[in-house]
Amino acid sequence: MSPEQNIARLFDLGGRVLHVEPHGHGLINDTFVVTTDDNHKAILQRLNRHVFPRPELINENLRTLLNHMQSRQAQNLPAGREWKMPVMFRTHEGKYFAVGSDGGLWRAMSFIEGTRTFDTITDMTQAEEVGFALGRFHALVHDLDPAQLYETLPGFHNAPGYFARFLRASARPQHAAANQELLYCLQFVETRWNLTRVLETARREGKLAARAIHGDTKLNNFLFDINSGKAVSLIDLDTVQPGLIHYDFGDCLRSCANPAGESPADISTVRFDLDISRAFLKSYLAETRGFLTANDYDYLYDAIHLIPFELGLRFLTDHLEGDNYFKSEWRGQNLHRAMVQFRLTENIEHNERAIKSLVAG
Repeated sequence: MSPEQNIARLFDLGGRVLHVEPHGHGLINDTFVVTTDDNHKAILQRLNRHVFPRPELINENLRTLLNHMQSRQAQNLPAGREWKMPVMFRTHEGKYFAVGSDGGLWRAMSFIEGTRTFDTITDMTQAEEVGFALGRFHALVHDLDPAQLYETLPGFHNAPGYFARFLRASARPQHAAANQELLYCLQFVETRWNLTRVLETARREGKLAARAIHGDTKLNNFLFDINSGKAVSLIDLDTVQPGLIHYDFGDCLRSCANPAGESPADISTVRFDLDISRAFLKSYLAETRGFLTANDYDYLYDAIHLIPFELGLRFLTDHLEGDNYFKSEWRGQNLHRAMVQFRLTENIEHNERAIKSLVAG
């Protein structure tokens, strides 16, 4: 019996465990889908202790978030709409997590059936659906006091901190003889490092306030109903913590508005699609206009501009440090990922005026 099967049997899933199979393509945690003899499924995850030093706090944040959302999920939901969030399972001992023989922390949640994910946007209706889903999520949690959430990833989305770490990594002697791709990335950062200050400066000056955020709003974390095609959930809640919703907003468009995806073979195909952005904004702003402030609007373009640069900076730093954070299948993959994000940043700059016009409505 596999280790994950043994762990799955520690949870009260409502039936006997039949199968445990790998699930998804996450870069951080190990995720499995469990099938039980009552024909139900559950998600089983081992949290990455290297990334999350105190994984038990991840579970506490998840419980706080789900409890807050549960009583609000149906509020002001348009006719014909569904919104679903996972339910956490307890172990047979009544805990919300189990510890494996290797010290890893595991948790189990309900599997939202009848849904699917996408890696790229296929049409404008789908882009509108993503905008609705992120807007719905933010609307449901905007009044959750961020002080109730633990900061499980200190410095997460702190772009000045990422830049400081990059400086340390890039100063290592072994990178003196860089190839052309690495030289391009190093020069790209050198000419744009001041982007890293914008949002955190606005927060420090009181222009932007911390709220509960998802923290990882890439496209394949949105669930779509197989039959209706409507977005019904936003999952992968490990990175929920206090932060700026601009990080969620920028990260979502970074993922959705680049039809080439996050790791295309041909980097020249990477671009920021204005039509996708327009469709996304239409639905997102309709869901959030009740609580977004004037300052929130003022910094939406900056979020779109910053987040691909920030992610590219993180990929580049991980490459320089030896690929310790993001899972990679070959040496140089994180460098390639960095180049994709920098290309996207460049295209956003080229379309600055058009994007600001879309945000302004």
